Amino acid sequence: MEHSQIEHTDCPLQSSRTLMLIKDALDTIQGKWRIRIIAVLLDGPKRFRELSTELETITDRMLSLELKNLEINMLISKKIKSRYRTEMEYELTRHGYTLKPVISELIAWGDLHRSKITEKLIK
Repeated sequence: MEHSQIEHTDCPLQSSRTLMLIKDALDTIQGKWRIRIIAVLLDGPKRFRELSTELETITDRMLSLELKNLEINMLISKKIKSRYRTEMEYELTRHGYTLKPVISELIAWGDLHRSKITEKLIK
């Protein structure tokens, strides 16, 4: 849907409560890595090393910090997989899975945006 086709009544952004809720959501999932981590975990539980491998350029320290933040926000949980506490597995919580439609929409929008930008660059 083109911007000109969107009715302003669909998005009551004038409300201070609405803006506060947007801020809360963005504060929770913003950053270079959080949405990507959640997207990877949509495929199922992963160990730290598996996440690190799939995310390629993230440092172990940054991954650890982001996982801790996602856990504090109750979007992921950590399970100990061995009795020596050296093997951890991370998975989305039920609350974390509520972001699946948001991520699907981001993927669709990203695809649309990439097409528009590519189209403009080619012209």
